[in-house]
Amino acid sequence: MTNWNLTFNRPIGFFIMGFQSLPDNSKYYFIFLAFVYIGTLVGNMFLMMIIWQSETLHTPKYMVVFSLSIVDVSHSTALIPKCVNQFLFDSRIVAYNLCLTQMFFVHFFYIIESYSLVIMAFERLVSICFPLQSSTIITNTRMFGIIVFSWVLAFAILVAALVLITHLSFCKPVPTVMSYFCDHGPIFQIACSDNTPNWKIAYFFTFTVLYVPLGFILLSYVFIITAVSQIKSVDGRWKTFKTCSVHLILVAIFFIPILVTYTIALIYTKIDGNTRILNTSLSAVLPPLLNPIIYTLKTEEVLQQMRKFLRKRSVKPLLICRVANPCRRK
Repeated sequence: MTNWNLTFNRPIGFFIMGFQSLPDNSKYYFIFLAFVYIGTLVGNMFLMMIIWQSETLHTPKYMVVFSLSIVDVSHSTALIPKCVNQFLFDSRIVAYNLCLTQMFFVHFFYIIESYSLVIMAFERLVSICFPLQSSTIITNTRMFGIIVFSWVLAFAILVAALVLITHLSFCKPVPTVMSYFCDHGPIFQIACSDNTPNWKIAYFFTFTVLYVPLGFILLSYVFIITAVSQIKSVDGRWKTFKTCSVHLILVAIFFIPILVTYTIALIYTKIDGNTRILNTSLSAVLPPLLNPIIYTLKTEEVLQQMRKFLRKRSVKPLLICRVANPCRRK
């Protein structure tokens, strides 16, 4: 009797499993994601337009906000449309190259979002702890360089992870991925060949994308709180710390859900597939939707520029109406 031990260095594609125990009801969830995507596009495009057209917002702080909006739109575009197509139209088999492409861009923009929050913390740290020197320490040129460096670093990490994926062998021509997209971890874990290097880079990824950024942000706020506590007036302390409130909300929205998932996975080794998918998907799609809303509603500078923008748009039709004879009241 012959024992065939077939492996595939390059499978035809991957079958994306999605939710396991509620396949019918899960379609409503992905319809919800489609609306989240539309809201993400509208909100971030509007915020970028406000920043682009307002010269008063052409500062290092809003360079990071503008970059974050680009990342939010790009991350959602790399993730949500493909998920909606897969689960609403039952197109769950993703070609090998297309799967690796999605894996790259989803994780690439996820890393940059994490690093963008770090850059924001650094900007707040310098502005509050060194108010007199902040304009010379962080210029637009230097901020642009920091942003570019974060993109290059994210690119290097993802290229290394992707190269290791291409060295894996799989036992089936179309392996099943227990996730809602071409996720790095669920793919290398189903490989037949040795995936030890992939585990190492996964730990490195978690450390450099989650724990180090969060640690830097928390340390920054230790110095910020120390500096704020030295301000004599209560009103001055509140106004200064209020400038950090938006950033703290964004940090909480981004880090808490994914850290809870990773912590549970580390403690209990295995986590329910549906719980993991729900948690990771919400932590991936909600921050890009909420970021522009929070920045628009909670930042006075953006609110002022938004009011000016809307007033200009409302004045133009009135001017046209006055010039044109048909619009005159008889």
